[in-house]
Amino acid sequence: MVKDEFMAANGSEIVLSKQELREVTAFAAACAEMALVIFAADQPDDSRPRDAVAAAWEFARGGERGKSLRDTASAALKAAKNADTEAARDAAWAAMSAAGAAYLHPLAKATQVKHILGAGAYAARAAELAAAEDRSVASEQLERAARHATPVVVDVLRRFPAAPGGGGRVGELIRRLDADLRSLAFTE
Repeated sequence: MVKDEFMAANGSEIVLSKQELREVTAFAAACAEMALVIFAADQPDDSRPRDAVAAAWEFARGGERGKSLRDTASAALKAAKNADTEAARDAAWAAMSAAGAAYLHPLAKATQVKHILGAGAYAARAAELAAAEDRSVASEQLERAARHATPVVVDVLRRFPAAPGGGGRVGELIRRLDADLRSLAFTE
């Protein structure tokens, strides 16, 4: 097996190159970035979500997976717990998900889809909450997220089973983004 490939230990056929993980992480970072303003409005002096997104971008642009990603993801999770509003909490979760996207596991399980789409779904939910539960705002946010998806991201997503049920409103948004991206057709 090539050094830059990660294969499921259970022998499944999902193989992910480091470059594919970088593209998935770039997608997640772009999605989460859209929600940083929501967190900053609630917690202007807390840079932890912004730091998590920056770490995700660093990996996406050629950095290594490692301590910085793990630490900033953990810090963004703690920032979510300190947020004063649900919108800010979900914005911080989007940032945590962006940093966590680099750790997509090559397991053929539907739960892994959250590593790919979690940042986009949490960002959409944060925007929806910030707009007084206006579901059209979440729809617009998911459309923006879909525009960030490259053919590589969609190809990686299609290797996994469809997103699982459950997960409340964020789970609904993940499933919608999942269906939207799987239906994309790219021309060469």
